[in-house]
Amino acid sequence: MTHISTDSAPAAIGPYSQAVKTGNLLFASGQIAIIPATGEVLHGTIEEQTELVCQNIGEILKAGGAYYSDVVKTTCFLADINDFAAFNRVYAKYFTEKPARSCVAVKDLPKGVLCEIEVIAEIR
Repeated sequence: MTHISTDSAPAAIGPYSQAVKTGNLLFASGQIAIIPATGEVLHGTIEEQTELVCQNIGEILKAGGAYYSDVVKTTCFLADINDFAAFNRVYAKYFTEKPARSCVAVKDLPKGVLCEIEVIAEIR
C-alpha cells in the first residue's frame, strides 16, 4: 500500500491518509470543503462547497496518477437531503463517466460542512 499526499488538497484532519494506492486502485478519503492553502472551511452554499470538494478530489486523483474519468465508485454524504438536486448539478460536471454512487443524508458532517465525497478510482 502506498500513501498518496499532495499540498494541493487539504491535509488530513485526523489519523488517516488523503488517499492510498494498492495495486491499480486508488482509495481517496472523504473530502470536505476545506481551502487547501489556509486549512479553513469554505462556509458557502452547497454548490460552492461541492465545487471545492470536487476540485480537491481532482488534486488527490492527480497526485495518485488518476483522473475523474478513472473513478469507479463515489460515496457522497449530504447534511441536508434537500440539497440533493443542487449537489448533483455540480457533481455531474466532474464525474462525467457516471461512476457507481451512493448518496445519503447524515445527521452531521465534520466541521459543519454541507457535503463530503469519497472516491475509488482504477489507475490505468
